[in-house]
Order: sequence, then C-alpha cells, then structure tokens
Amino acid sequence: MGWLQSNLPLMAMLMNQFIYAGISLSSRLAFLHGMKPSVYVVYRHVFATIVIAPIAYFSGRNSGSYHLNLKSFSWIFFISLIGITVNQNLFFEGIYLSSSSTASAMANLVPAFTFVIAACTGLESVNIRSMRSIAKILGTVVCVSGALSIALLKGQTLLNVGIGGDNWLMGCLSLFGSCTAWSLWLILQVPASNSHPDHLSFSAWMCFMATFQSAAVTLVVEPDVNAWKIHSLLEFGCSLYAGVMGSAVLFFLQAWCISKRGPLFSAMFNPLFTVIATVLAAILLHEKIYVGSLLGAIGVIIGLYVVLWGKAEEVAVKEEEDPKSQVNSSTEDVNVLIDNESHEKTCKNDLEQPLLSSESPSHR
Repeated sequence: MGWLQSNLPLMAMLMNQFIYAGISLSSRLAFLHGMKPSVYVVYRHVFATIVIAPIAYFSGRNSGSYHLNLKSFSWIFFISLIGITVNQNLFFEGIYLSSSSTASAMANLVPAFTFVIAACTGLESVNIRSMRSIAKILGTVVCVSGALSIALLKGQTLLNVGIGGDNWLMGCLSLFGSCTAWSLWLILQVPASNSHPDHLSFSAWMCFMATFQSAAVTLVVEPDVNAWKIHSLLEFGCSLYAGVMGSAVLFFLQAWCISKRGPLFSAMFNPLFTVIATVLAAILLHEKIYVGSLLGAIGVIIGLYVVLWGKAEEVAVKEEEDPKSQVNSSTEDVNVLIDNESHEKTCKNDLEQPLLSSESPSHR
C-alpha cells in the first residue's frame, strides 16, 4: 500500500497524458469523418459546461461564490475569448489541416512562448550573465527552431503513405497562433483569477462564455446550418469525450498531482503526450511521420526541458535565499503550463505553488 500511495501521482500523470492523446486523436478522427473544427469546439464546451456548472453551483450554493460582478465578468469574458475560443479554434483547425502528432509536438512551445511574452512585458527578469536566464533563452531558441523544422522541413516520409495534411503550413501556422493565445492566457490567468477567487465557479463561467463565443465564431466561418449537425455516434462520442475527460476528469487529476508534487513534476510529463499521440496516430489513423517533423519534435522537447531546468534552478536559488518566501510574481504563476487541451481546469492549488506555479490544470 505504501508503494502504491507514493506512486499515485506518477500513475495519475501517466493517465493524464493518455487522456490528452485521446483528445488529440479523437478530434482528428471526427474531422476526418466530416465534422468541422469550429463546430467541434462549440459542442465540446457545451458538454464541459453541462458537467462543470452543476458541480460549481452546488459547491458554492451556500457562499454564493458563483455570482459575478462587473470586474470578474469582464475578466472571465476576455480570457475565455483568448484562452478558449481563439486558442481552441486555432488548435483544432491546426489538427484538421496538419495532424494530431504535429499538434502534440507544437503544444510544447507554450512555456517558451510564455517566457518570451513575459520577458517583453517586464514580467520575467532576464540576466544574460546568469546561467539560468541563458538556459531559458537557449531553450526557447531550440523550441522555436524545432517548431520551424516541423513546419518547413518535412523531409521524407518515415512511416505510412496514407493520411497527410494537404495544408500543412497553414496547419502549423494555426498551431503557432494557438500557442501564442494560450501563452497570453497564462499571463492573464492570475489577475483574472484574483477577480473571482472561486476557481471551480471560474472554470464553469469560462466554459459557459466560451460556448457562446465559439458559437458566434462558427456562425461566421460556417454559415451553412448543416455543418452544425452531428451525423454519427462517433462525432457525438468524440465531442463528449473531449468535454467530459478534457474538463472534469483532468481537472481533478492534474490539480491533485500539482498539490502533491508541484507543477514542475506535472510539466515534466507533457512530452510523453507527444510520443503517445505520434505513435497512436501512425498506428490507428495512418498519419504520415516525416523525418524533418520528427527531428523538429525532438528539438522542441529538448528545448522544453532546457527552459524547465532554467526555471527550476531560478526558483531553487530564490528558495535558498529565503526558505520561507513564496514566489509571488505573475511570471511564477504563469510560465510553465503545457497542456493544450483542458482549458476548463483552473485550480487554486496551482496558483499558490511556489515552484513554477504556471502549471495550471486548465490547459489544452
């Protein structure tokens, strides 16, 4: 029992990565059967709202924490637009135009993009004489170089001669845009959460608002009402899986893992999502695996770990200087989230973690 209890966070994180891979693969499968990405996003958040909203209501019924004031409404509306509506529409459009394996590799860019944005806005300190800052800069360069290799240097086909995106470059550009939107969401997450401290209610409101925002986007890009129809049980099941597993289950699993082992522990597992998605996509969906894309994905993962190492060393030094201190800056709250699928899983635990507390369970 002792061994099992001590390894529960490890098993939970492994389960998380398979769930993430399942969302990536199931969405791609739904698109191959004719479902439009924007419609998929709407139905996903409809199901997510149905699951989360009752839990948030009954848990905050006595305190009335589900009520919004003008400030919290404005914050939630804005970050729902950036972090869910824009991000998810670009992400799933990227999967549709490229492949699920490419999307899983690109998702590892988020910490590097977050670092760049935070550094440019003054939220992240950069000291070129510090090995920690140099590591974050070099890691970011390696990540971006790997992503460019995925997008531009496909190379020869390594596996399969079947399914491959006809609009590969546009798909990669969509995934770049998705990572940028998600990075902005991370930076805005902390002040937004402070405006509405009940994080379960916060997540429910985000899903609810994102449903209507995504519906408005879909009405513009897919004016044909027939596009809204769910034509098969497969399309329905894929949307339901993403809404329930990508919100409710991942919410509890990742929040619990972060509370037990910290956000860095959680972030270290995210490249496993890339490996699982790539292997299963090649086997189940017969997606093409290109030499250049594979090398680029390896580069992105190496760069990710270099960025994580630099950040971990920085926080460790601060803790040695003041063991009682909590890292309270906005960048400590936003720098490391990797997950591109579970937007609805914001949790108080990750906002209070002293080590790389950006590993919010609200990711992709």
